[in-house]
Amino acid sequence: MSVVYGKLKPSDAARCAELESQLFEGDDPWPERAFLAELRAKHIHYVSARADGKLVGYAGIARLGRVRPYEYEIHTIGVDPEYQGRGIGRRLVSELIELACDSVIFLEVRTDNTPAISLYESLGFVNVGLRRRYYRASGADAYTMKRLPPEDPS
Repeated sequence: MSVVYGKLKPSDAARCAELESQLFEGDDPWPERAFLAELRAKHIHYVSARADGKLVGYAGIARLGRVRPYEYEIHTIGVDPEYQGRGIGRRLVSELIELACDSVIFLEVRTDNTPAISLYESLGFVNVGLRRRYYRASGADAYTMKRLPPEDPS
């Protein structure tokens, strides 16, 4: 299987919404219009993963603030269940980390999403807090995780 990574396009919004409904059922998955709004924003960047031309993954990050040093927040990430466990999620998050390079990055993750937590920890994120009932629809809690920029070797 060959996976090609690139920029998410507005024409992908319906597929993203379809994947969200599979991946986040019961947690208020994003509709197509939410993805379209994100893609129009200048301070938000999305990456995609395609296998044989089919969108199988997406991830988005937003720049916070107007002046440096910026902070970033990962808004969402999803990988088609049929393609999970193949390193696609790792590559998508790595692409976002590369984009934010020397900045602090935050994200929220369900406390019961062990595979995602393990992935984020392996990429340098640490748990910095608990947000009770963060996912309003289900009432599930989330951890807030933070990744510091790499230290300057000089």
